[in-house]
Amino acid sequence: MTTDVEPAASGRALARLYDLDLVEDPGDLDLYLALASRTGGPILELAAGTGRLAIPLAEAGHRVTAVDLDPAMLERARRALDGAGRETAERLELVEADLVGLALDRAGSYRLAFLGLNSLFLLATREAQREAIRTLARHLAPDGLAVVDVWVPDADDLARFDGRLILEYVRTDPETGHEVTKLATARHDATSGVVDLTSIYEEGRPGEPAARWIRRDTLRLVGADELRAHAEEAGLVVEEMAGSYDMEPLRAGSERAILVARRP
Repeated sequence: MTTDVEPAASGRALARLYDLDLVEDPGDLDLYLALASRTGGPILELAAGTGRLAIPLAEAGHRVTAVDLDPAMLERARRALDGAGRETAERLELVEADLVGLALDRAGSYRLAFLGLNSLFLLATREAQREAIRTLARHLAPDGLAVVDVWVPDADDLARFDGRLILEYVRTDPETGHEVTKLATARHDATSGVVDLTSIYEEGRPGEPAARWIRRDTLRLVGADELRAHAEEAGLVVEEMAGSYDMEPLRAGSERAILVARRP
């Protein structure tokens, strides 16, 4: 059955389920901890979500500004921050804002600014993605680093984006104890690079009616060459294009493109 709920309740549920999506560590935190140790603070994270990266960076002693447009995501980040201790909370500022056109008071002072784990895809036009890189650039101090991390699908990956319904996982949500089944369907437009993605979550206890939550996203895929071009257009100097979180060089078959660029 489908449960009729207020939009705010749906937003909170989808924010919680976003954390369940990432319960298996993507493996990117160590990269940002290493870059933070290299650059020092302060640090800016755009599209920070529920604080998966921002909170550990603050726990490691860095001053962090975490920006997100979704109030439900930031609500979960605040809850997690409440449990992280006073010193960590003092080092992390949560800002509800659109990253496109963002101009924080501390612009020009950040030593590290990043968009993690495919967040750039959520900006569904080339211009919005270009502006996101500009936002990183104008918030950096001289010699500060901008980092953007995106998935690089291969032909087989894209072939699955044909509208078929795919089972993503069945997991138990540790927060509610509910069993969650996630299914997804996607269509890829090769002419624009846009993917229309619908994620369907059904959750409940065995033998009880299930609640259904649906999330729809329009994603724009970005290749490594385009990512490099955006950085150079923003006035950044590309230092590295890596193909993994171990910073192995980007090559044919790499699953990720990780841009590391410096503000001169």
